[in-house]
Amino acid sequence: MNFQEMMPRLGMKYKGIEIEVMAKPVANYQNDDYFALDLPVAPAIMVGEEIVIEGANISQDKVEKVICRHLGLPEPEPKKRGILDCLFGQ
Repeated sequence: MNFQEMMPRLGMKYKGIEIEVMAKPVANYQNDDYFALDLPVAPAIMVGEEIVIEGANISQDKVEKVICRHLGLPEPEPKKRGILDCLFGQ
């Protein structure tokens, strides 16, 4: 699942957090002006001022844990994984 699919769904689930998805051409992120802003390397996810991940993909479960910590909520229970999930990496 990519960031554009994941973030709106989490924004609907956790009403206390504002979700902003920015998608721009790669060239916009690979120049001196962008690096001067001291923002994370794209693709990235930030929750508040915390950089959760940059330059790589991340699972929705991991992002959800950070959101819960940020909002002071208990972390969600880990999903049970079946044998097919283990075999196919889902």
